[in-house]
Amino acid sequence: MRPVTLFTGQWADLPFEEVCGLAAGWGYDGVEIACSGDHFDVEAAVTDPGYVPRKLEQLDRHGLKVWAISNHLVGQAVCDHLIDERHRAILPARIWGDGSPETVRRAAAEDMKNTARAAALLGVDTVVGFTGSAIWHTVAMFPPVTAAMVAAGYQDFADRWNPILDVFDEVGVRFAHEVHPSEIAYDHVTTQRALAAVGHRPAFGLNWDPSHMIWQDIDPVNFILDFADRIYHVDCKDTRMRVGDGRRGRLSSHLPWADLRRGWDFVSTGRGDVPWEDCFRALNSIGYAGPISIEWEDAGMDRLDGAREALGFIRTLNSITPPGAAFDAAFSTR
Repeated sequence: MRPVTLFTGQWADLPFEEVCGLAAGWGYDGVEIACSGDHFDVEAAVTDPGYVPRKLEQLDRHGLKVWAISNHLVGQAVCDHLIDERHRAILPARIWGDGSPETVRRAAAEDMKNTARAAALLGVDTVVGFTGSAIWHTVAMFPPVTAAMVAAGYQDFADRWNPILDVFDEVGVRFAHEVHPSEIAYDHVTTQRALAAVGHRPAFGLNWDPSHMIWQDIDPVNFILDFADRIYHVDCKDTRMRVGDGRRGRLSSHLPWADLRRGWDFVSTGRGDVPWEDCFRALNSIGYAGPISIEWEDAGMDRLDGAREALGFIRTLNSITPPGAAFDAAFSTR
């Protein structure tokens, strides 16, 4: 059965030792380690020969395994058109430097190369993350945006990410881009275009997280089926839509996550609008055998409430028999 892991990014303010204790206590099989806080230091991993062994020993002490690491925050800075105080708040000082936008982008690109190398040293074959986008600021298409400007954005993505992906190829690691607003690929059509921009090279695949699709009216089930060969990693986070009263829209009105005036919110797994059973049937149909990572995020309740219940819910879905398996088992001895 596919392992179920806890994404540590939402817990990066806590020491990694404490997060490992929580995850093990709740019954998770492992963790999807975020490259933030003290959870995983990319620079230390590639410069200190003892760092990765110590990290693996720490996981082993808690009975946890790792199948993927994530570097969303640094990846975001590789392509972003605007580099500002938002980035300074999430980037390591070594990446931010003097804050010069192009210097930040180049430093972020080098760090993503090292993330691939660090993943290989850790023994995992998948890095999950963001890409950033030179054209996300044009998403409203007004003032009018020309086709040439959009094409230039995808070319910028290809120019900046192909050298990074070369290193991923060199070390035998894949990048799983999380399809998400503010990224070069944020829905079905833009995912097609991003894959084409890098020549559909195998090093670049997708992290499937349905929460960001639901509030855009993107069908997460058909997304799995249409991009079956590119689903390199799975994150489970739920979304509940609140639109319908004429006051709340899908663009969130610049309001915080838990504000009830928003048109949508992240909720604990199983209480929102993601068609979870259909999604897991689709994952079974494409033969996805990798980890199922729970991204526990519900700003409307205490952070510790529900993580165990989310694990139980996902384990139930994860046990849905794949197509043909029940028939094969029933008739294997006849």
